[in-house]
Amino acid sequence: MTKIKFGTDGWRAIIAKEFTTDNVARVSFAVAEFLQAKYDNPTVIVGHDCRFAGELFAETAVKILARKGIKVLLAKGFVSTPMVSLGVVNYKANIGVVITASHNPPSYNGYKLKGDFGGPLLQDDISDVENRIPQLNTFDVDSISLKDLESEGMLEYVDLEDDYCKHAESNFDLDSIRNSRLNLAYDSMFGAGKNVITRLLPKALQVHSDNNPGFNGQAPEPIHRNLLEFSDLIKEKGDIDCGLATDGDADRIGLYNSKGEFIDSHHIILLLIHYMVKYKKMKGKVVTAFSCSVKVKQICNYYGLDQETVPIGFKHIAGKMVSENVLLGGEESGGIATAGHIPERDGIWMGLILFEFLAKSGKTLEDLIKEVYEVVGSFFFERIDLHISNDIKNNIVENCKKGHYTSFGKYEVKRVETIDGFKYFFDDDTWLMIRASGTEPVLRTYAESSSKEKCFDILEDARKTLLD
Repeated sequence: MTKIKFGTDGWRAIIAKEFTTDNVARVSFAVAEFLQAKYDNPTVIVGHDCRFAGELFAETAVKILARKGIKVLLAKGFVSTPMVSLGVVNYKANIGVVITASHNPPSYNGYKLKGDFGGPLLQDDISDVENRIPQLNTFDVDSISLKDLESEGMLEYVDLEDDYCKHAESNFDLDSIRNSRLNLAYDSMFGAGKNVITRLLPKALQVHSDNNPGFNGQAPEPIHRNLLEFSDLIKEKGDIDCGLATDGDADRIGLYNSKGEFIDSHHIILLLIHYMVKYKKMKGKVVTAFSCSVKVKQICNYYGLDQETVPIGFKHIAGKMVSENVLLGGEESGGIATAGHIPERDGIWMGLILFEFLAKSGKTLEDLIKEVYEVVGSFFFERIDLHISNDIKNNIVENCKKGHYTSFGKYEVKRVETIDGFKYFFDDDTWLMIRASGTEPVLRTYAESSSKEKCFDILEDARKTLLD
């Protein structure tokens, strides 16, 4: 049988190839063994998003867990990943299981694990689960009845969507948003956030909110090239103040201003810090992934906040949020968490904070970004993924380790950071980062500078240096 390995955030595989009911049963068996070794009378929350066969795979997990003696709380209908994480906390469960492949292409599904604190299960526990996965599934899944499990008291249904909406109602001044003159738009990318926005902000213009488990053939990742239709809609309508997008399981955020221009995660992180510290008088540490803008450190210095940079992967941020007083944790890829919620990425939650900021301040998103620029200066960030063979990728990484690169074209390296990949600084505000994908023949290159043109120039000089 296939060896199952959990990556940065869960196990993901192609449906009907490696992501099968048998393999989901194998992982669920291991989860049950892990729970029984660690807890007395454990409970697990299970949910699935809008992907193809999500319900089938979730029910498979439920059947194995329950038959292994684990009490299961199963979400009614599709849910977002943050809803399951919040559910783990609300129902005092020991673990959460989410059937989702997040932002991956529609041919994939996946299996995420959530810790009892309401965030990604930490690495030691994930390794423990992996080591318990059996070679074969020995359960006859079809012979196990959900009705029987329910009547035996091993299965209970819970409304995680309703719980999440009540949580949002109690944490935000939603009336200030609803009663403002803001025209808001939301692109769920056919994902699990659509029902919540309908309930919380019924006047928001919604797109791609119908049932489409194939996501129109596109990966539901909220980056600009996947959101061109949304961007064009904002430009054409001309009266949208802000556009929010979330990925397939609604834990990542994408954002647009009134001109239909994409606002990257670095700017979102800065806006959130600015609002929470200056306007809401909140304090705490800021923890960001290695690929985030240097402007995060600068705004933290300005507001007197501690800042820490961690390796890429939200589990590294979640670990800090569980043990320290963290105001915000964020990644370049759109995963952000804040104090007052769960230590979990949540695209809708971040969107609500920004909508509240707009409503309360009476300012435009462009005005608020200008406020941030008054503190840290303007900047641009770009990323290009180089699709190359694993041999070439590995050779480049070895060259990086050996200090082979002292310049990239006309850009001379002044210093290098190596927390997770290689960050080459040309001055305090201008840098190039090189990081290899751990799962694909892809080399990721990132650049930050004072202009978009300079970012692309750095990336092109880097491509020539690395590949020509």
